[in-house]
Amino acid sequence: MKRLLLVTAGLLILAAACKPPKLDVYEKNLEIPGHDWTYDYKPAFEVKLEPEDTAWLYNIYVNVRHQTSYPYSNLWLMVGTQYPGDSIPAQQRVELPLAEPSGKWLGSGIDDIYEHRVPIQQNAIFSKPGTYKITFEQNMRQNPLPHVMNVGLRIEKAGKRP
Repeated sequence: MKRLLLVTAGLLILAAACKPPKLDVYEKNLEIPGHDWTYDYKPAFEVKLEPEDTAWLYNIYVNVRHQTSYPYSNLWLMVGTQYPGDSIPAQQRVELPLAEPSGKWLGSGIDDIYEHRVPIQQNAIFSKPGTYKITFEQNMRQNPLPHVMNVGLRIEKAGKRP
């Protein structure tokens, strides 16, 4: 009986130590003012991760919603990631393909509006708990960039870290 009680207590402690992640999916989309994305407008997203969230891998996506009159087949972004406790964000330039070389839009469309969910990092590791601040800055040659309606961030759990 005493042994059964010890085994049960041990299993309960082990189960409590292996908490499920708090973050299964984070998604937020922001409207681009006037649907003209200027260099000055840098949409920002704050993602709070708990200690148990650091045991998982995540896939990171950029959501883009634009009109068919958007003049390019891609979108270049500067993605800034400010880690918990850091004051200067790490910057990375990423290209988001929005159309095939033939000009056919990728993503899904209704009437003259297309939506895209473009992966920018698979199996990402968030090694520290705390608040991560992620910013997007349009990095095209045209300012303002016309016909971009919304931009957003999606982070979804991909699996357990090895």
